[in-house]
Amino acid sequence: MAAAVRVCCALRITVGGVPPLRSIVAAAQVSQLASRASAASLQRNPALPPFPATAWQQTRQGSFFNKLTAEELWKGVLAESGAGARKGRGKRTKRKLKKDLNRGQSLGEGRGGFLWPGLNSPMVKDQVLQSMSRRSEAEQQEVQAEIVRQRDEWERRRKMKVKRERGWTGNSWGGVSLGSPDPGPNGETYEDFDSRVIEVKSVFNMTAKEGRKRSISCLVAVGNGNGAAGFALGKAADRNTALRKAKNRAIHYLYYIDRYNNHTIYHDIESKFKRTTLRMRKQNKGYGLHCHRAVITLCKLIGIEDMYCKVEGSINYLNITRALFTGLANQKTHQSLADKKKLHVVEFQSERGPLPTVVATPKDGAQPDPEPTDEIPNTRLHWDDVRATQGTKRSIWAGVKRTIW
Repeated sequence: MAAAVRVCCALRITVGGVPPLRSIVAAAQVSQLASRASAASLQRNPALPPFPATAWQQTRQGSFFNKLTAEELWKGVLAESGAGARKGRGKRTKRKLKKDLNRGQSLGEGRGGFLWPGLNSPMVKDQVLQSMSRRSEAEQQEVQAEIVRQRDEWERRRKMKVKRERGWTGNSWGGVSLGSPDPGPNGETYEDFDSRVIEVKSVFNMTAKEGRKRSISCLVAVGNGNGAAGFALGKAADRNTALRKAKNRAIHYLYYIDRYNNHTIYHDIESKFKRTTLRMRKQNKGYGLHCHRAVITLCKLIGIEDMYCKVEGSINYLNITRALFTGLANQKTHQSLADKKKLHVVEFQSERGPLPTVVATPKDGAQPDPEPTDEIPNTRLHWDDVRATQGTKRSIWAGVKRTIW
């Protein structure tokens, strides 16, 4: 056994490099002696298993230390990825914002104040190719002071808490103003638009590896108060990012809503989306908005000042928003109705009594002969309204007051 161990040691030493001739001869002699000793021991003890003549040792030339990047190694230490993150470890470390140490730095700029053409100075100035130069001491101090001042300003803005405007309630994001959307890639700005939060909620997605994956979904509407408005959904891991994405996305999906005398709708509208039904009534000037709080916020963004709206069925905010925009976008204006029928459109107002008011005239002129038969409007009747007409139930419109000027 001892001879066999010595053979292994001799082989392990000699395999690593090219030994001198004497060591090779000594190893051969030892190996012969070891083979004779092993043969004699096998004759004495035939039950012992034979040992191999040579033994090899595995060597690992590389490990994960020289295969992974520094960023991947730090992620493994901080439990930001891998099994630890999937099991929920290191949750608080993910929320910490990483400080960008390169922010405010320009390539080629240093304490020496050297000017490198193409890095921190232009290559050509006044049609002359520039060479490497150096700033004066006073100019370098001014540059360093400006960098320090800019960093302090960024840090102050990051720590400053902006008091947001109160929404529908004191502890919810509904109705809160987010200001105008961010400027576009071509420099376009949207100062005339305002954005309002309609809903902020947490949603979850069940995945195989991470389990319940939480994210924030935000519904934001934008409008300029002059007929142009839109809405969009934004989803992200944190609330501020989701609000910003929804606000900037809503500006790309705008509706133009026609308004009667710039204050109300043209006619009574019934709009339905999934399980939500909106029944809107046209109102006189000064009536106000007697609606659901989400509908009031959307009407202010559109520019509607007087309207009554009843929400029936589901009060899901997304369904209410879609039903409102669908109904307002599909309303028929007086002019379009006059051009279609080729007749004058008149309106009876209570302050004028039985005298009608012409509100639209067809562009090509009215037809001389009236319609041969009276058109029966295809109006859907509600059973509650029928019962209210019959006197068996009080109508929901009974308490709606119309302002008379």
